[in-house]
Amino acid sequence: MFLNELSPLFQELVSKPIAFMGGFASGLLRLNLAEDPVKSWLEQKRGSEDDVSSSQPKDPTHNGSGPQSITIE
Repeated sequence: MFLNELSPLFQELVSKPIAFMGGFASGLLRLNLAEDPVKSWLEQKRGSEDDVSSSQPKDPTHNGSGPQSITIE
């Protein structure tokens, strides 16, 4: 019964071990992702990922300004 409650944790650990352990360690150390130096490190990492994604062609209908409305008939 106790193992059934922990099975989602084990599934996440197996599917994405690096991300899981990073989140687990930040939780144990009680790191706040909105404070420096973690915030600046995350922004730097996100910036390098944006550089990679900027080389890919963008969808002309998506302007990246957030949620867009659609109509369903």
